[in-house]
Amino acid sequence: MPPMKTLGDWLAHCERLHHKGIDMGLDRVRAVLDRMQVRLECPVITVAGTNGKGSTCAMLEAIALQAGWRTGVYTSPHLVHFEERCRIAGEIVSADALVPHFERVEAARQGETLTYFEFSTLAILSLMAASELDVAILEVGLGGRLDAVNAIDTDCAVITSIDLDHTEWLGPDRESIGREKAGVMRPGKPAIVSDPVPPASVIAHAEAIGADLWLPGRDFNHTGDRQQWAWAGRGRRYAGLAYPALRGANQLINASGVLAAFEALRARLPVTAQAIRNGLAMVELPGRFQIVPGQPTLVLDVAHNPHAVATLAVNLDAMGFYPCTHAVFGAMSDKDIPAMLARMAPLVDRWHFCDLPTPRAAHARDVHAMWQALPPRADTRGTCHAGPLEALRAATAEADPTDRILVFGSFFTVGGVLQEGLPRLQAKHLG
Repeated sequence: MPPMKTLGDWLAHCERLHHKGIDMGLDRVRAVLDRMQVRLECPVITVAGTNGKGSTCAMLEAIALQAGWRTGVYTSPHLVHFEERCRIAGEIVSADALVPHFERVEAARQGETLTYFEFSTLAILSLMAASELDVAILEVGLGGRLDAVNAIDTDCAVITSIDLDHTEWLGPDRESIGREKAGVMRPGKPAIVSDPVPPASVIAHAEAIGADLWLPGRDFNHTGDRQQWAWAGRGRRYAGLAYPALRGANQLINASGVLAAFEALRARLPVTAQAIRNGLAMVELPGRFQIVPGQPTLVLDVAHNPHAVATLAVNLDAMGFYPCTHAVFGAMSDKDIPAMLARMAPLVDRWHFCDLPTPRAAHARDVHAMWQALPPRADTRGTCHAGPLEALRAATAEADPTDRILVFGSFFTVGGVLQEGLPRLQAKHLG
């Protein structure tokens, strides 16, 4: 094995270990985790779901930080740099801080063929266990029941919105997928469901294992008007709340589940009403209906399945009128690309399809062909580009100052644009 000194060396090593990118199952991860003797000695909140996981984790973190708790957060995938996957006390960890924990995984691996995700998850869990945390917030990578994150027992599970995605691994319908997501629940522990209409399989699994199930409309609810919103749960109410700093109509659903999680953990992780207000006001998460100031308006969103794209379309409609909307789009080949294109077609006037730097991605020319197969719309155009930045430059070149540019799809699409950095994006591409 070649010497590995940097995080880049270790990530390259992880990519070589397993012949599959995804290999569902917990036996290998649990075996290595046991040999590493990794224990999270603090409350653990595990977040599963199809959409809204990242936003939920960000709000949980922001409120806990405002309450004075030392937080650890693990999310995936990253947008630009791998280190974004782990934050300690609100700060992205350094590459140098991660290296010793990759070394620990390798020493404990003893020939186990871990995937990239499994190996890196173990390294991050090791770092979090060594960081003297007050609360650990873990985002599931894929599914729940068999995801590497589920090797850690949770103290509170949060299930966000559930829809069709990763059907080749999780099942063909919401009931099958819900059953996989519900696998992160634990007997006797709170299980917060923020999906307003959850699959019956989620409720059935919670009841079968004796989880403390919290359902919207039964155990907690929220109301709101144009200026503020209110939340009520089991014995506690918050009124006059400002809307979360994260944009989008769906964020109130996510925030409602977040407040339920804190209410369920109140005995171990108390937070004040002021911490909730400040946390929701200050929360940030790149790439989730992120609007970059300047002209033309630039919107970044990692909507990469039909359900998320439908939410994005609603949010775009709420922005008001723009003479022309230019879209930069790239996606993985295993996604329902025609459905995403069809949902966005009424809103987009100029399409810029882009290749992405991963074998899983659909080629721009193939996406272009899928778009051409849709019912035609007058005065629309579509072009292909080598990558997201090239597509953004082309869109910017033909956009008027009053237009809108939308970058959406895979994390690779939005991340490819963010590699430029927001200050440079604003200065170089948006004038």
